[in-house]
Amino acid sequence: MLQTFFFLLGIDFKVKPVTFNGTRVKLQIWDTAGQERFHTLSTSYFRGAQGFILVYDITNLDSFQSITTWMKDIHEKAGDEVDVILLGNKCDKESERVVPKQKGEKLAWEHGIPFFETSAKDNVNIEDAFSVLTNEILEKVFHLLPQQCALWKPPCSPREEWAQPLSSWG
Repeated sequence: MLQTFFFLLGIDFKVKPVTFNGTRVKLQIWDTAGQERFHTLSTSYFRGAQGFILVYDITNLDSFQSITTWMKDIHEKAGDEVDVILLGNKCDKESERVVPKQKGEKLAWEHGIPFFETSAKDNVNIEDAFSVLTNEILEKVFHLLPQQCALWKPPCSPREEWAQPLSSWG
């Protein structure tokens, strides 16, 4: 029922289990497809997010030009400390390219974020991009954890407070 609701809204929700430093964690991925008609609704999901993957289509200049607006919205709604990566998708359509790779690299450099050219169709750099973002987020979470444990009483551990075992995910 929940997935049907999100489908009707134009939002896709996925859960991806990954392992980080021997601890299994669950990534919750919200794909808003960047559609302008869902922009206001999409930004309401930003608060509380720990990472964003901004994707533009290398064959569509408008999609590239909208990235700056999305970056501004992310920083306004989610804060400056959130992790972001930039993907130029459809690198399998080189003959239709309208956004040079250098433009994507420059935009990523200006914002201090990682950049990948990808092909969802051919599965080019998809895993690498997710790995980079996941590692950035989890390094931050696990780095902050000892400080938070010192502030919180009773004592906590990463497994108890941040990463629940897969068996408890239902």
